[in-house]
Amino acid sequence: MAQNSGAVCRQCRRAGQKLFLKGQRCYGLKCTYERRDYAPGQRGRDRGRGRGRRRRSDYGRQLAEKQKMCRIYGVRERQFRRYVHEAERMAGISGENLLRLLERRLDNVVYRAGLATSRAQARQLINHRHLTVNGKPVNIPSYLVNAGEQVAVRENSKALAPIQEAAAATAGGGSLSWLEVDAENKCVNVVGAPVREEIDVEVDEQQVMEFYSR
Repeated sequence: MAQNSGAVCRQCRRAGQKLFLKGQRCYGLKCTYERRDYAPGQRGRDRGRGRGRRRRSDYGRQLAEKQKMCRIYGVRERQFRRYVHEAERMAGISGENLLRLLERRLDNVVYRAGLATSRAQARQLINHRHLTVNGKPVNIPSYLVNAGEQVAVRENSKALAPIQEAAAATAGGGSLSWLEVDAENKCVNVVGAPVREEIDVEVDEQQVMEFYSR
């Protein structure tokens, strides 16, 4: 899947659910999906209300789930396919393995810890070398963090407006068993591996794996 530079709210409307591509900014009156919760386009309203809808094929459902997952995590097709192949080689349920790999991405960890309001903002902070892993600057958003590693905001970057706003908006991030967030020092310790029950991504991961097994 090539990079999608269109309006992110159209992507939510196309998926039929909120993908939270803007993070906390997805809430409130400015959210287009909340005001127009039907598909974009000339006949989007009719399709959203059940008129003229066609039954999706198995392939169509699998493709839709794959596209949702790619858009939520901001991963392109070639890289996403590599995650799928790696998940298939791992022990356990391949669909859950895929989600765990995506959750371990550095940009997702920064977002989950409340150091950024969205994964897109987290990627920008990482690209500009505002984050460190075990004290060393890392500018690779796809870096997979492991248990025992610490992700932190660089000392000279703690006063940046986006980081301050993220801390205020997220109140130190969510309560996840595999992350220990130190909101005061703006860092997070990875103490375990992601578990499916705590991954609040509304996708059917097995449909994604079936898409690539065709």
